[in-house]
Amino acid sequence: MHYELPIGAFAAALLVLVPLPWHWRARNVPTLSIIAWLFFSNIMLAVNAIIWADNINITAQVWCDIATKFQIGATMALPACCLCLCIHLERIASVRQVRTTVEQKRRRMLFDLAMCWGVPIISMVLHYVVQGHRFDIVEDFGCRPATYISIAAIFLVWVPQLVVVALTLAFAGAALYHFFRRRLTFARHLQDTQSALTPGRYFRLMAMALSQMIWATFLTITNMVLTVGGGLRPWTSWADVHSNFGRIAVFPTVFIPETQWRWTYFIFWTVPLTALMFFAFFAFGQDAVKEYRAVFGAVRRIAHLPEKEKAAPAHTLPSFTRLPAPKRMSGRGASSDFGTHTDKTLHSKPQGDFPLTPRSTSSFGTSVPEYDARDYGDVHSLHKPASLSDALPPRTHDAHDMA
Repeated sequence: MHYELPIGAFAAALLVLVPLPWHWRARNVPTLSIIAWLFFSNIMLAVNAIIWADNINITAQVWCDIATKFQIGATMALPACCLCLCIHLERIASVRQVRTTVEQKRRRMLFDLAMCWGVPIISMVLHYVVQGHRFDIVEDFGCRPATYISIAAIFLVWVPQLVVVALTLAFAGAALYHFFRRRLTFARHLQDTQSALTPGRYFRLMAMALSQMIWATFLTITNMVLTVGGGLRPWTSWADVHSNFGRIAVFPTVFIPETQWRWTYFIFWTVPLTALMFFAFFAFGQDAVKEYRAVFGAVRRIAHLPEKEKAAPAHTLPSFTRLPAPKRMSGRGASSDFGTHTDKTLHSKPQGDFPLTPRSTSSFGTSVPEYDARDYGDVHSLHKPASLSDALPPRTHDAHDMA
């Protein structure tokens, strides 16, 4: 038994759920749809690997009817979801739409739902045209969709996927073009469009879509070439293609050629690898780190674990503040606030006024000009007092004059 097959598929299904919370809060239909398709695809692969481990028994037929159709839809769902994502990214990067109204958001959500779920369902229905029998069962891998290899199968199964991939790459290229035109003001442009995206999130989504489409292009072309490499079957009639439709073909491992078995083994792992790629793009971003901290904090509170004390900084830089000027008595009275002196006070030289003390946020550059404005005569003497006693204010018994 190949224990790595169900374990790897279950692990991939769990990993793909990690970015779910912040995509759910963002109401991002394409990324939520990718998570759903990848999650259920991995779950179905894991269940198949468990049920048909070292056997080809014809069991769970209804399960196979559902699982095989879901596999057909999933091959179209990933390109369709990435296409919706790249269309949205291109619209944000361009200047065609500065603000998004509630009605436009609603129409966009309906379009995303139609593309991410409606198009895969249509591909499931069209697969019935070239479905020669019910399904196949491969030892260790479970049930697989059956396809009548013909010209019709090429145009109904593989060509639509390649068309969607090409459209996705075109919109991704247009989005990158708009970015390079506004690369210096791109962050401000995202704020002007009232988008929840940051430049980091934008590029993660773009990189994920591009990598998934390159990966999907390689898999689609390779699968099509290997499948039709043995030759095409003639399309005679609907009745001939669907004759004995209820038949279930079984393939034990001993009768599968070594090259074909390796390709089947590789195809199985493409779905967990796709989920791992999706996880890698979103598991280490700023949103993910915040989510991890929230989860760890909740676990710490539940387990009553002490919080880690923050270490005090080894070195601290001194800061400077300006002490309030001593209150000066005059005929009209004077204010104790340094910024509200009268003209007479400003032009009178204080006794023992020391400009800076080491407990502040004022800088030397903003303090010296204010003292230069006064009629002191020698400005340099303010910074280099002759002695400490000259720099300190005179002793007083008035509490209001204490510095």
